[in-house]
Amino acid sequence: MGRLEIRHLRALCAIADTGSLRRAAVSQGYSQPALTTQLQRIEQYFGEPLFERSSAGVEPTPFGAEVVAQARDVVARVEAMGPRDVRSGAGAGGGAGVLTLAVTNTPMLPGLLVRFRGAAPDHTVTVSSVYSSAQIVGMLEDGDVDVAIAVDYPGQELRHSPTVAHRGIVTEPSFVAMSAGHPLAHRMEVDLTELTDAAWFVTPDDGAGWPGVFYTACQVAGFQPSTVHEFLGDRGQLHAMIAEGLGVGVVQATFAATEGVVVKPLTGTPLWCRYLLAWRVGAVCDEVVDALYRSAVAAYRELTASAPHLREWAARTYNTVPR
Repeated sequence: MGRLEIRHLRALCAIADTGSLRRAAVSQGYSQPALTTQLQRIEQYFGEPLFERSSAGVEPTPFGAEVVAQARDVVARVEAMGPRDVRSGAGAGGGAGVLTLAVTNTPMLPGLLVRFRGAAPDHTVTVSSVYSSAQIVGMLEDGDVDVAIAVDYPGQELRHSPTVAHRGIVTEPSFVAMSAGHPLAHRMEVDLTELTDAAWFVTPDDGAGWPGVFYTACQVAGFQPSTVHEFLGDRGQLHAMIAEGLGVGVVQATFAATEGVVVKPLTGTPLWCRYLLAWRVGAVCDEVVDALYRSAVAAYRELTASAPHLREWAARTYNTVPR
């Protein structure tokens, strides 16, 4: 390997953040063998191991921790730079225009739009709310939208034709929301096996692997949920029902706790979800893709500031905060 590139530094940060080559590969859009090979080459470049491997995962060596700290600084500086104004956008030929964006259920949308408007003031974005990531892929392949925010899950990476490209934004754990009066509400984290008899609020099939990954995790934990409420609606209604003790729900890591509702990590983190940016190849230029990606990453980081349960989990798990 002749020299380090920014993608190598991003890979090191992802490995350190997730503590797993598999999860890091998912978050960066690589296969695990490809990321493993890349890490080997990076370690050859430095002349010594950067991570210690074990059955529990990977963690930085003392020297690796120094390298990762410097990598974080460089990545942050590069992401903060970018072009002042993205003016070559909606079409492959350049020029300002209308960008069509399909977005699955994610709280990062407002922050993404605000930041992208600042980065690309000559572009108008029209948004379509589409729950199913499989449907989003179809819309991209059919040319109905230019770009999208979709989800997938480790081991069930989103499939699409070569006409579509994607880039991982963040891979986050899934937590459980429960009533503040729940017997387990005082716990730092909750084991899935302790929720055997719970009623669950579960969102419908998203065409990308959910809720199959949820039922698989329950099966591994030794039970099948006896009561499941399929719910995809107003978040305020969900909060109210959980607060009243009508059930618990698998929620996004940035799901904000409110009066009467607490959010807890699941022991062993059996559920993960990846958000990714996808786009039609040739429909959007690289500058627009980069601006959208930076906007999404910054929006997610802002969400973590209002999710103490996520930050505390990350501090315990990785001795850091989520990026």
